[in-house]
Amino acid sequence: MPKDWFEWHDLYNTDAKLQQRLEIVREYIAYSLDASPAGTIQVVSVCAGDGRDLLGTLANHPRAQDVYARLVELNPQLVERGRATIESLGLSKQIEFINGDATSAANYIGAVPADIVIVCGVLGNLADENELNRLLGNLSFLSKKGAFVLWTRGHSQGIAYSETVRKYFREFGFEEINFQLTATGDMGVGIHRYLGETLSVPKEQQLFVFSGVPNKAR
Repeated sequence: MPKDWFEWHDLYNTDAKLQQRLEIVREYIAYSLDASPAGTIQVVSVCAGDGRDLLGTLANHPRAQDVYARLVELNPQLVERGRATIESLGLSKQIEFINGDATSAANYIGAVPADIVIVCGVLGNLADENELNRLLGNLSFLSKKGAFVLWTRGHSQGIAYSETVRKYFREFGFEEINFQLTATGDMGVGIHRYLGETLSVPKEQQLFVFSGVPNKAR
């Protein structure tokens, strides 16, 4: 089992479920870019890892030059790898990788509200439904009205946790655009659109509590 999040990301090389999840997430990012109005597209990624979902999409997307993004990740090795990818794509003037706490609202100031918000690999690492509600409520600070929000949620012990997430998204003023399960049937990937109003300041400085550990990531 992986001992840290840097090792965990190496599972993308061998784990079919993660590979399928990444493929769907990239599909949704590409859809969001295609559907965004002409001009600048602002993106934020929460607990971004090494940014392979967004950066892998931009490598071959015609609107890459329109994207201005902030990725926030606590693990310095993942940030270093992500920054190297940004440099290789020639996007270092448009995309910044923050090595910091993704739960802190302060790390998004100046980059929000965004047109696309990526919260993949996050929802399965929250303690309970109350914490999920807290994060979804704070998305109104990160998201423009009409913003696309992409998320993932794994299933375990026969419980389809993604269905709970879909229900709460509806209750928090989001319209579901698409939802897919991986071919393995135990990982849900969703894309919603925010229909509510944007908050100019966060409801609280800590947007959520990340309680997951690599060997139990969901």
